[in-house]
Amino acid sequence: MRIAYDAKRAFLNYSGLGNYSRTLISSISKYLTENQYYLYTPRANNDFRDFPPKNTSVIMPETFLNKKFRSYWRSYKIADSLKKEKIDLFHGLSHELPQNIEKTGAKSIVTIHDLILYRFPELYKSIDRIIYKKKYEHSLRAADKIIAISQQTKRDIINFMNIEESRIEVVYQSSNPIYNTQLSIEHLQQVREKYDLPSEFILSVGTIEKRKNLLELIKAVHHTRSNIPVVVVGKEKKYAKEVYSFIADKQISNIIFLKNLPGIDLPGIYQLASLFAYPSSFEGFGLPVLEALQSGTPVIAAKGSCLEETGGSESLYIDPFNTEEFSIAINRVLEDSELRKTMKFQGFEFSRKFDTKTSIESLNNIYESIF
Repeated sequence: MRIAYDAKRAFLNYSGLGNYSRTLISSISKYLTENQYYLYTPRANNDFRDFPPKNTSVIMPETFLNKKFRSYWRSYKIADSLKKEKIDLFHGLSHELPQNIEKTGAKSIVTIHDLILYRFPELYKSIDRIIYKKKYEHSLRAADKIIAISQQTKRDIINFMNIEESRIEVVYQSSNPIYNTQLSIEHLQQVREKYDLPSEFILSVGTIEKRKNLLELIKAVHHTRSNIPVVVVGKEKKYAKEVYSFIADKQISNIIFLKNLPGIDLPGIYQLASLFAYPSSFEGFGLPVLEALQSGTPVIAAKGSCLEETGGSESLYIDPFNTEEFSIAINRVLEDSELRKTMKFQGFEFSRKFDTKTSIESLNNIYESIF
């Protein structure tokens, strides 16, 4: 089978959508070697180790006009290439399918990660809301099959977009296999020294934006009995100013921001952490929660979206806006060594549910079902 992917995020995105795309493409090309794989991207960079896989073909705009108008190429000109390359199946990995995909002769699948745009439209600029909604509506209408990355996202597709349940399949995403490997004491010590990390800390991973609620975590830690540091890994957005302002106002000195962190060092930082906190208001899946569980790190996450699906029954769930509840949960984990051991073991066992090979088998079954 000749399978093509919208690989823009795989080449250019450093957070969730990029991680999903890179892991899926790398895994499927590893386990299903009988297919030919084509990766469509408006441009590429060399920041991601071992990507793209050697048994894939990367297709980018070639003519002057297509290079000049890369977004237009991605939306309107990819369809011409799909016909030329005789593609059997096109998979849009991040909410989008090319215009005129129906006229290419290729079957199509789109992955929907979340419908946060519809739940919290105020988080988006007006022009972005208009553009993204048109792309969502086109993709959901045109796709032969829709993949949701959680049951929560599936429910949202049905409720917000009025899509028939029979057209939607849930395939949980898996994390990069590097998070499954227990690193040596020597390796972990090298990571600790490289970033000057304290002996104990709470870890936060994710874009520093309002929805992720980093400020609520800092408030909760500031409210606890301990003075444990918080290590923050994530791209800063406008909301970061609000976080820095609070830190300065309260004269908090134990918040450590790690910027431009190589992905290869992140598993070590997860494994060094005493606790992982993810108080995001809403997620489609919450990949950092899975990464923490696979790293053997206890998790506290926000309740109310899909994070209970990702974190399992042994993680703790809190209202991130209830500072006292949040701080009590933090104290409970930090002060109870037996609880931490249970959370680490049970969390790691639960993470096996998201085994990469299992996810790829489910995905391949969907691929085959639409022909």
